[in-house]
Amino acid sequence: MIRKTILAATALLISSLMFLATAQDASKARKLPAVDVKTMDGGKVNTSTFSNNGKPMIISFWATWCKPCIQELNAINENYTDWQKETGVKLIAISIDDAKTSARVAPFVNGKGWSYEIFSDANGDFKREMSVNNPPHSFLLNGKGEIVWQHVGFAEGNEKELYDMLKLVAAGKPIPEQK
Repeated sequence: MIRKTILAATALLISSLMFLATAQDASKARKLPAVDVKTMDGGKVNTSTFSNNGKPMIISFWATWCKPCIQELNAINENYTDWQKETGVKLIAISIDDAKTSARVAPFVNGKGWSYEIFSDANGDFKREMSVNNPPHSFLLNGKGEIVWQHVGFAEGNEKELYDMLKLVAAGKPIPEQK
């Protein structure tokens, strides 16, 4: 009985490790899922149509109640015009405010003066498809629309790391392996 349990546990462990290895390889060229999100004026857009004419994109999941999210988007905003000139990047900010707080998003964004494209994922479908658990969670996509790097959380200076990765992607260079 113990031997069967050990064999079953070993088989499960091996299959889990194989799945993780496959998932990591697949994530190197992972594309955005096809999920509908809302524009600030209430229209719908499918995330699979997000593109930037062969240039990099940043997709940042955030919420009005998340202080680190706001710090991150503010920090990026300070340099966003320069980043756009240098790399052609487009930032798409996805609000994960739920039905109770989603009415605050448009006035909040207008008050910030961010020039990002802002969408709402109040039902959480896009968040779930992207395996976002805690905001802020940012994804960097190459010109082919493939997710090549991601980062969870924010501390002062993280925007510099994002910018370094962005420059590599814009230059067509590989991103170092994430730990």
